[in-house]
Amino acid sequence: MKNLITVFAFAVTMLLGAQTASAQQLSQDNSRPEVIAKTETAKITDALNLNGDQSRAVFRAYVTKEVNYQKHIDGKDVADATVKANKQKFDSSLKETMKKILTPEQYEQWLKME
Repeated sequence: MKNLITVFAFAVTMLLGAQTASAQQLSQDNSRPEVIAKTETAKITDALNLNGDQSRAVFRAYVTKEVNYQKHIDGKDVADATVKANKQKFDSSLKETMKKILTPEQYEQWLKME
């Protein structure tokens, strides 16, 4: 009886450990908006010499853009008028947000990078 309880406890422990390992793997997925935004933000921060507040605001702007892209654009027909309109709306929203975050010189450099 004691061995049966020990085996059961071991099996439960292994099961919970496997779930934790798979959850950690999912959080590192490269297609997640946060991962994409972090990559873009790092590139822009280095190129434009952004301060901490600017970097955080740029990260939030890119997360918003990526979430909208994944919801409304990715995997859909690019020739569709609704998809084109959404893409244009999201791109212009990003440009407006970046114009507010960046200095005029940084904004001009960012436009050249895009």
